[in-house]
Amino acid sequence: MKDKFISVVMRIILCVAAFGIFGCSTEQMGETAAEGHRRHLRTSRINRQALMEDIDVVFQMDRPTRLAEKKIP
Repeated sequence: MKDKFISVVMRIILCVAAFGIFGCSTEQMGETAAEGHRRHLRTSRINRQALMEDIDVVFQMDRPTRLAEKKIP
């Protein structure tokens, strides 16, 4: 029983080490440093825009109020 447990633990450690070294990389194959920088800037811009849209919805600033009698141009 103890030998099987040690064997399973060693296999898990080996898999974790293999994925850590070879797999799940954040960089894409053939991507230059400039392309990676542009991708990061684009992701940041999109995330910022989504955050601002969410804040506008929370504070109800996403559409004009209908409480006024006259329309504001």
